[in-house]
Amino acid sequence: MDEHLRAKWNKYAPRYDRDVDLFERLQFGGGREWVCSRAEGDVLEVAIGTGLNLPHYPPGVRVTGLDFSPAMLDRARARAAELGLDVTLREGDAQALPFADASFDTVVCTLGLCGVPDDRAAIAEMHRVLRPGGKLLLLDHVGSDRTPVNLVQRLLDKITVRMLGDHQTRRPLPLVREAGFTVQRSERLKLGTVERLAAVKPTA
Repeated sequence: MDEHLRAKWNKYAPRYDRDVDLFERLQFGGGREWVCSRAEGDVLEVAIGTGLNLPHYPPGVRVTGLDFSPAMLDRARARAAELGLDVTLREGDAQALPFADASFDTVVCTLGLCGVPDDRAAIAEMHRVLRPGGKLLLLDHVGSDRTPVNLVQRLLDKITVRMLGDHQTRRPLPLVREAGFTVQRSERLKLGTVERLAAVKPTA
């Protein structure tokens, strides 16, 4: 993982929750609940950030959270303590997950793949660490299928990639299929700029 990018996210961590609050409500409202309510068993959350998903997981799941920013993990750790949750937190790279094959029943990633330098590698790693029959649950902002909106996203991309490595025009769905998942549900919202995706790793 790019150390320069890690340093940027460490610096940004104290402001993250406040800065994204408006977008959370206007653009992604209900998305975290949609994803987390579908999680089961041993759950790996990739790019857990400050732990904004933690209040939304159903009782009984066992959450392991991974992020490449120690400062973001500190925030997630504090949030878990406030909620009284027992969560395992690990520092690591989404492109090379530090877990054995077939370790988890569910992999969750919300608003995280947009910031991973190699999203194809990250999705392949998610497939590797899932057990056969395991679920992949994603929420992200994606490149719109509406040309005027996509053009604006491409202009914005030039700013956000330079600032925080945040890509505006990606779309995980083709990469999820390429990695070998079976897509069960895909929803596009907000003029095609937001996607919710549920997929499964085949059993054979």
